[in-house]
Amino acid sequence: MSETTFNSPNLEALTERVSAIRTRISNAGGENVKLIAVTKTFDASAMTSAFVTGCDAVGENYAQELIAKFDQVPENQRLPVHFIGRLQSNKIKALANCVDVWQSVDRLSLLDEIAKRCIPLISPTQASPPQIMLQVNSTSEPDKGGCEPSDVEALCAKASSLGLHVAGLMTVGPTINDATATRSAFRLVSKIAKDLGLRELSMGMTGDLEIAVEEGSTAVRIGSGLFGTRL
Repeated sequence: MSETTFNSPNLEALTERVSAIRTRISNAGGENVKLIAVTKTFDASAMTSAFVTGCDAVGENYAQELIAKFDQVPENQRLPVHFIGRLQSNKIKALANCVDVWQSVDRLSLLDEIAKRCIPLISPTQASPPQIMLQVNSTSEPDKGGCEPSDVEALCAKASSLGLHVAGLMTVGPTINDATATRSAFRLVSKIAKDLGLRELSMGMTGDLEIAVEEGSTAVRIGSGLFGTRL
């Protein structure tokens, strides 16, 4: 990514916004839906603020930015880090110690590299293998990341054969602001997950979280709804 100017969140405002998002989730019928605070373009204090205000995880999009911020966050204030941006194989080695869940996995080469770089880092006392979520292109938009829906089953099988744990699926709703198209996209991914016995669904952002929750999302990725306008 290009050089980035970070900005810091306002803790009081963030507390209110976290509460408002939790209310929206609840009103949509969501129970135990994780709130992933998307902290991209904010400095390390956004990660600690997300911890203090009760978010469940943080989501980052850019490798260079995450690496720069990660060591600035005290270990006792670190939330699980989900990598949610376009993922490049050559960045995985540098990210291996920072990322808890790789959400944007959409091709075989990424599975191979995550297994190669992350499995050796598992300690004898750590029972859980590297966690991934397969990103599905549910809208057929060529500019969006994600595998084809028809490829999910094969990628799941490959991930398991490599020793990775497929926690679930992730998708991004359509670019157009159309509730019917959004619901259709989320429903498709929800069905694939159910058919494959996958429990986790990362669907929904600030503008479409209600539809996502109604269609079974177990985690929403919220950026502007928490942190406001980015620089």
